[in-house]
Formats: sequence, C-alpha cells, structure tokens
Amino acid sequence: MFIEAVEQRVRLVRPRSFAGLMTLYASNHVLLRQLLGNLRNLPSRFVSTSPTDLSVHVILSERSRYTTTLHMTYWFERRGPMLNDPDLLLRIYHDARLAEAVSYSAQPQYAALKDLLLPGASGLTRRWSLNIFLNKWLGYCLDHRHRFA
Repeated sequence: MFIEAVEQRVRLVRPRSFAGLMTLYASNHVLLRQLLGNLRNLPSRFVSTSPTDLSVHVILSERSRYTTTLHMTYWFERRGPMLNDPDLLLRIYHDARLAEAVSYSAQPQYAALKDLLLPGASGLTRRWSLNIFLNKWLGYCLDHRHRFA
C-alpha cells in the first residue's frame, strides 16, 4: 500500500484507485530522477551500465517544455533481429513531477510480461499494472547500480 503525506498528515492510498495511481506516478518520477539525473536535459539516446545486469537503453522520442516522452528497454541478442523487451513508452510531466508508463510498445516475448497488457481491462487497471511494473523495474535497476552515461 502506498502512503501519501498531505499537510503533515499521513493517509493511506488504496491500490488501483485514481489517488493510488497518482501516488505511483510520483514514486516513478522519484526513481527515474535517481536513475537518470536531470529529467529535463536528457540526451536523445543513452545506455546504462551495470556490473550485474544487462544494459538498459533509453531513447527520447519527444521533448517539450512540460513533458518528455521516452522509450526504455533491454536489447537481447538472438538469431535474426535484435529483440527489445520490455519496451515501455514513458511520459515525464516535469511541473507535476510525475512519470507514467503510457504503453507497452512491443508484443512481449515472455509469458510473465504478456499479463501486463491485460486485453479488455479498464484503463485504470491497465495503467496500474504498467506503472507497478515500471516502478519495480526502476527499483531493480537502482538495486543493480545502473548508471547512464
């Protein structure tokens, strides 16, 4: 369960609620800032390094005064073309200090990731699932000491 501080009071935020989703977006923003640094001045392409994990690739797709949109993915080598999975499209809202996983850009290759798409799920349920995944992935990247150059 997420906790949100409001005017020096603490209130619990229900999972899968709109307030819970906004709290999750705020948490994603904090983790992205820890991982990437200044979110307003990101280069157009960059790659992380980690002593214990695959490289994470980030590609900017749009930058404006109030938002930045980017793809975050792993690239796997295999026979034939390279495979990018997961491939999340993220939108950063600078003034609100929120970061949202907007969509899953590719068809996932792994059964555990296929469940994230939740075909037929409501918008709130789908957004919740994508953003919980993003939150956990960002935490995983920080735990594995990813650093972007």
